[in-house]
Amino acid sequence: MVQLTRIYTRGGDRGETSLGSGRRVPKHDLRVAAFGTVDEANSAIGIVRLHTAETAAEDAMLARIQNDLFDLGADLCTPHDQERKSGALRITAAQIGRLEQEIDALNEPLAPLQSFVLPGGSAAAAYLHLARTVTRRAERLISHLATVAEINPFALQYANRLSDHLFVLARHLNDGGKADVLWQPGANID
Repeated sequence: MVQLTRIYTRGGDRGETSLGSGRRVPKHDLRVAAFGTVDEANSAIGIVRLHTAETAAEDAMLARIQNDLFDLGADLCTPHDQERKSGALRITAAQIGRLEQEIDALNEPLAPLQSFVLPGGSAAAAYLHLARTVTRRAERLISHLATVAEINPFALQYANRLSDHLFVLARHLNDGGKADVLWQPGANID
């Protein structure tokens, strides 16, 4: 377990932060941007959960995802070539498999889409779309990081699958898709 006794350390006052290996890097480092954006997605899911307290199963899914996102951040924070002796926390295939099972179960009763979905409908769905787009940004950063450093391939897969999960869950929470707001191409062209 992590034990935090001090919240500020002054270690970042010069624009650097520590990776999980202990190595110091600039705060604008691509790796820091990737796991920082994962943290941002986690915060957006926290907002979603303010609107899912009445739906226990869905809230439990989001609670598991929030924990997984800390695992993902820890994975990205520790470069493969600098793992501590005790090993580094890594995203696993099982975590991706759980997302896929949940996606399939949530998507099965939904009617096929006839257009793209605009963020909206219920508050939970709108915030899920926000979390989805932040997750997509994290995925792009993880993908970029993978071009310059070795990463756990499951990290990228998890981010990709999570954005799909959040999309399907938004439809599910929009009254099974009945309250989805659909794009109407060219609707406002005069």
